[in-house]
Amino acid sequence: MLKAIPALLTPELLCTLASMGHGDRLAIVDRNYPSASSAPRVHHLAGADTASAARAILALFPVDTFDEPAVFRITPTGQPDARFEAHDEFRAEVEAAEGREVEVEPVERLALYELARSAYAIVQTGEPRGYSCFVLVKGVL
Repeated sequence: MLKAIPALLTPELLCTLASMGHGDRLAIVDRNYPSASSAPRVHHLAGADTASAARAILALFPVDTFDEPAVFRITPTGQPDARFEAHDEFRAEVEAAEGREVEVEPVERLALYELARSAYAIVQTGEPRGYSCFVLVKGVL
């Protein structure tokens, strides 16, 4: 056990987060995302919703400030301006962790899938709400 480490984070996920470097991407996705076919490193947080997973991860993970946007959210195909409650919750978690306003770029579903496939790792949550997929770019301390 360690102090000040969110209990939701597994030892394997902690290792992955620590191994990532500046500019590496991390996808946080809902339970519907095809993670097994998308990345070699997939971590499952089956009991967590997206906001809880984001809160735990962002307690340790700095969001990039050099190249913005550094946070991306999924939208339905043909609906780039669509917003969902999960999007607002995720943005609130990012901004609370960062202590600043953070741009969250909308990306249509298939383009977000491609972005997630290029991620260093994917964290798959148990989030039941669709369109609860996000990609973060790691910053520096």
